[in-house]
Amino acid sequence: MAEVYNWHLGRPIAYVYPETHPQKQFAAVFNINRCIGCQTCTGACKATWTFSKGQEYMWWNNVESKPYGSYPKYWDVKILQKLDEAHQAAGKTAQWDPTTGEQAPYGTYNGMTITEAAATLNIGEQALGYLPPDNEWSAPNFYEDTSTKYKGGTLGLSPEGAALPVHQTWFFYLQRICNHCTYPACAAACPRKAIYKRPEDGIVLIDQARCRGYRKCVEQCPYKKSMYRGTTNTSEKCVACYPRVEGNDPLSNGVPMETRCMAVCPGKIRMNGLVEIGEDGTWAKDLQNPLYYMIREEKVALPLYPQFGTEPNIYYIPPRWAPRPYLRQMFGPGVDDAIARYTAPSRTLLALMQLFRATQTMIFRFEIEEGPLVFETEKEGQPWQMYDDTVIGFDAKGREVVRLSVVEPLHELPQERLNSI
Repeated sequence: MAEVYNWHLGRPIAYVYPETHPQKQFAAVFNINRCIGCQTCTGACKATWTFSKGQEYMWWNNVESKPYGSYPKYWDVKILQKLDEAHQAAGKTAQWDPTTGEQAPYGTYNGMTITEAAATLNIGEQALGYLPPDNEWSAPNFYEDTSTKYKGGTLGLSPEGAALPVHQTWFFYLQRICNHCTYPACAAACPRKAIYKRPEDGIVLIDQARCRGYRKCVEQCPYKKSMYRGTTNTSEKCVACYPRVEGNDPLSNGVPMETRCMAVCPGKIRMNGLVEIGEDGTWAKDLQNPLYYMIREEKVALPLYPQFGTEPNIYYIPPRWAPRPYLRQMFGPGVDDAIARYTAPSRTLLALMQLFRATQTMIFRFEIEEGPLVFETEKEGQPWQMYDDTVIGFDAKGREVVRLSVVEPLHELPQERLNSI
């Protein structure tokens, strides 16, 4: 095992391959608070990539209703249980040191990752994992829209209940694609070394010519986003719509575009782009890159299950209404601060949020033209002000592609068209 640095966990971790990093990293932010669960993203991905024979059960993009929904069934509960059992067997505890820093923005995780747990248990695998049986792949909408009053138990739901403000009865939608991890467990697990990260954008792909269908990637990806295709005896996964990312789509005008699942979202919950990666593997500081600003500067968007240790590159703005203990085990200890920042957004963040789904073109830089004060109130006992600023987004070539104001315009139908529908 090599030693690599995982900034989500604030410490070096054990990984099968030595540290190496792409020039840029494919990344995205999903705003759970805006999702309406319409599954438009799911349908777009299915219609584009997984409509062929042998792919019927494949949903590279899916939307789950938490806490009960999952695809495949129980994927997160099962791997969390395995990780918990590994800690018990090793006589260790999984805790976070709350001390934060530049390279430990959420604190330091002192528990074992899935790769470290596998090495400690000496199970002969690169990471903890399991192969879901066929019946667990049978219901992509398992427990959709199912709410709960459950407030206690294991795996992050503490017996004392939830911290306010939350709803007594609650659920939320979790949007999932391949995380295109910095340290992907699927790549570590593959005996054929058929899985790799592209050096230009960090997208994780499976070389179909090398794959022999051993399904080690399916077994050891903790998010279960690598899927076996019986008609070809190979595994497949989300390819991040790489022709669009490369700027080769006919609609792209030669610059990177957002993926299909991002571009079709009616709820405007998604923003997709590329971030610069330094030689040491850290994100190059760029306060004008919208993803860098939300993830590294404001810390309003968090990784999914950072304790797995793969350093996923899809980030989530947590839902405001769900129990905090449940959210902390899902997104790490930065949940409270992230929700506070989203509830009372800074002037820059409020303007930046207008760019979500404003264009299919990836936005590499944003600028804000300041406008007048339009609203004042208090949030959590603190004064808060809203300004009608204008946010401008620029593509990879520095060209302006979108311009929006914080206060959205009001359009009134003329009298003769009031009943035109």
